[in-house]
Amino acid sequence: MKDLQNIKQRFGIIGNFEGLNRAIDIAVQVAPTDLSVLITGESGTGKEIFPQVIHSYSTRKHGQYIAVNCGAIPEGTIDSELFGHEKGSFTGASDSRKGYFEVADGGTIFLDEVAELPLSTQVRLLRVLETGEFIRVGSSKVQKTNVRVIAASNVEVPRAIDNGKFREDLFYRLNTVPIKVPALRERGEDIFLLFRKFAVDFAEKYRMPAIRLDSEAKNILLNYSWPGNVRQLKNITEQISIIENEREIIAQNLRNYLPEYGGVKLPAIIKKDEEKSFSSEREILYKVLFDMKSDMNDLKKLVFDLIRRGEIDVAFQETNSRAIKNLFREAREEPDSHDKTNEPSADFPSHKGMTNIQDTEEIIEESLSLADKEVEMIKKALEKYNGKRKMAAGELGISERTLYRKIKEYGIES
Repeated sequence: MKDLQNIKQRFGIIGNFEGLNRAIDIAVQVAPTDLSVLITGESGTGKEIFPQVIHSYSTRKHGQYIAVNCGAIPEGTIDSELFGHEKGSFTGASDSRKGYFEVADGGTIFLDEVAELPLSTQVRLLRVLETGEFIRVGSSKVQKTNVRVIAASNVEVPRAIDNGKFREDLFYRLNTVPIKVPALRERGEDIFLLFRKFAVDFAEKYRMPAIRLDSEAKNILLNYSWPGNVRQLKNITEQISIIENEREIIAQNLRNYLPEYGGVKLPAIIKKDEEKSFSSEREILYKVLFDMKSDMNDLKKLVFDLIRRGEIDVAFQETNSRAIKNLFREAREEPDSHDKTNEPSADFPSHKGMTNIQDTEEIIEESLSLADKEVEMIKKALEKYNGKRKMAAGELGISERTLYRKIKEYGIES
């Protein structure tokens, strides 16, 4: 293997965590081959460094290296960007254009956020990986390319497969060699090394003394969960370097820059069922409706008990609501709770078995519009993550592009 420290120095990789060293080792070993590589890891962990390492130590190092963020290209133009198009193939196509796979012939293409690719584009990509063939948009001529494909994703691709958003055959074709980039919270003492490096860099950039941490602040830095990983650590270090007057940062000041600091770093985040991420927009709406139905059942049982105990005025019987009248009738016919047998009458249903709500349209006054509920859930997700669309989209189980479209569609202020 190439000297590990030389590789880290060349590509600006900082840290000695075993998982990080293992990822670098795999990248260097697979570099001389033409095998496809899938890099996984949370957003902000530095996945974009590893394709550069692979390309630089491969036989293609003198060829083109093109990095493509699949999530940043609109769905309507992604095929044109990757595979090119012919003149007049669509509105605005005034000239023929080469795609990335044609330009990078003999080199390497890095497809970041590959799970954001539309299914139709995934079919085209699979053909390139298997045969090296592609067709420009608006053309019938098959062309060949010799490109090494490296992909990355910050979402769990197997889950995307289960949700029908990613092709299983494409996953196995891309995942010939998997590389897992560890999250920052897993890297222990590497957090201090990164903080020190960023502090020195910003001190040089802004021509001021570098900030440093006291012992208690170091413990806070180590125990924080770092949801934004290395990117978040770098941003916070820059904020502190500029804003704080004192160069030694104490614990209390550091806490001001760490959102939702809990003081303890847990080995895993366990969410309750009702807080779990949704795999699709449809599941969001289903959950809202099922929760409402459960709430109405609980309300009906409560009213039923109040009627039986005589705590609701009998005048309510004069209401036009058929559901309320039925409750009064069932309450009169229900056996006394102090009855010896304590069993419901065979002629009438027990309130424990009442699961069907009659005339619910007369009781539920709030809107059941699916669009209204969708807007409500989007607003809650945006509010939860302070307007950060990427994190809100992850919570809702949709792509950032889909969230952006719905924000514009509904006129939601974010």
